[in-house]
Parts: sequence; structure tokens; C-alpha cells
Amino acid sequence: MSILVIAEHDNGSLKAATLNTVTAAQKIGGDIHVLVAGHNAAAAAQAAAQIAGVAKVLLADAAHLGHQLAENVTPVVVELARGYSHVLAPATTHGKNLLPRVAALLDVAQISDVIAVESADTFVRPIYAGNVIATVQSSDAIKLMTVRTTAFDAAATGGSATVESIGAGSDAGKSSFVSQELTKSSRPELGAAKIIVSGGRALASSEQFHGVLEPLADKLGAAIGASRAAVDAGYAPNDYQVGQTGKIVAPQLYLAVGISGAIQHLAGMKDSKVIVAINKDEEAPIFQVADYGLVADLFTAVPELIAELNK
Repeated sequence: MSILVIAEHDNGSLKAATLNTVTAAQKIGGDIHVLVAGHNAAAAAQAAAQIAGVAKVLLADAAHLGHQLAENVTPVVVELARGYSHVLAPATTHGKNLLPRVAALLDVAQISDVIAVESADTFVRPIYAGNVIATVQSSDAIKLMTVRTTAFDAAATGGSATVESIGAGSDAGKSSFVSQELTKSSRPELGAAKIIVSGGRALASSEQFHGVLEPLADKLGAAIGASRAAVDAGYAPNDYQVGQTGKIVAPQLYLAVGISGAIQHLAGMKDSKVIVAINKDEEAPIFQVADYGLVADLFTAVPELIAELNK
């Protein structure tokens, strides 16, 4: 039994999600190979080779793979997948774009958002916004799955796998890279942050969202998140959104400020280790999942919290 993990990277280094996906592969058991598809991606391949438990790294390096467009990476994965029993990718935007294409071409069923591995053919995944947990058994010869990275610890480093260059295919000509806008921030990246301060619609404006939350986040060294309601209202950018249609997070500490706790938001953060909620509505659903709840006006409570932290 052999497993192929699709690495997520920026050509120079691996994204943290790859390490969590390798841990999921280790739960299945068998030889683990990692595919690094990119351009001038030797550094990322070397980083993958240092992951404990990885037996081999496959490097597909070509200019048309530089931005890892799903249309160009898919043929590479399809060709490789026929030699593996399992193919895993992180359940990120990239993985969700790539793996369904591979599944369709291989004519197998994809298992999405795996949160636990029971055996080589049986996996656990949430459905209905996390309100139901399904155990799925696959009889497909090749088992394709995306992995919810917050459900698995990051794999350790210290490995010494071999790096093997493989064919990179050709440009599919179906899509082209135009541009990207990257958010620059001194704060931790939301998906990997150990502490997150998240705000909701109750903050009432973009100025108050940033004015209230940023001092607290800076004091705690935290990332800033937002509910969908806050994003839809224009208080926060899309990349702040936490929830079923945003980022799935599981930090050590999650502070929900002025967030009522809609089902789709809870689906994205309820696996956090400690949840603290501040809301003036004592009936707010967020209190059902919170470890600590404070029924108070956030505009009073947050400045008081910052004052206490400053002591």
C-alpha cells in the first residue's frame, strides 16, 4: 500500500497544511510519497524530503506549473495516481480545486474533509456544517481524499527522503495566470495562528471592527478573523472569514467578539482548544460552544480586557 500526498507550497517552501496531511497519511499506513509540482521548486522538494515518515519526494518542475493551476497539475496527478492506493491533499482552496478534477478523470468518488482515519478504507468526515459526523467506507481501488488539516497535528521534521524528478506534462492551455494580490501583515496567518481574535456584525462598522479588535490582537500576538456577517457587511476583507464558507481554524485560543454563532461560523471554529465569547445577548448560540462566556457590551469589555493585559 502506497500513499501520494499532494504538497501545497510556494515553490520555495512548504505550506503548513502539507505537514498535517502527511500525518493523516501516516494514520493510514504504508509508504508515503509527496508530489511537489511547481517551477524552480527544488527548495520546496528538499523541505518535503525532510518530513519524518516520507519515503520519497516526486518533483515535477516546469514553467507551466509555476502557479500550480489545477488544469495543469491535474494530468500530472492523474498519471501518478494509478500507481497508488490513496491520494491525499489538504482541504484548502488549492486541494478543493484540484482533487475533484482528478477524481472525475479516474472515475472514483472523492472523500472530502476527512477528520479521522479508522482504517485504510474507512474515514470520518463532517456533513451538514459539522452537525453530523459520517463514517465512510470506500471500495474504490484508488481512494482520493481531502484532509481537514486542523484535525491532524503537523508531521515532525528530521526525515531524509530521496528526491526524484518526474515528467511535468504540458500546458493544458485551458487557463492562465493573470495576477494575485497577497495580503501583507505582521500578524500570524489566520489558518495557522495559535490565537485568533474574531469579530462579528455587532462591531457595526469597519472603523470599529479594526479599532476595537486590532489593539487586542496586537497585545495577544493574534490573528484577526471575522464572521461571514461582518465580511458581507464590509467590515472586514474576505480573507478574514472564518466558517464553513471561509477558513476552518482550530487555534489554542479563539476569542469571538460580537459574534452570535451561526451554524456556518461554528463549523469553522468549534474545534478550537479554548473558546471565549463576548456578547451582550445571553441567548446567543456562541455560548453553547464557548468554554468561557462574558455577557457584556463588547465596546466596554474589550477595552477593559486590554487594560488588564497591559498591567
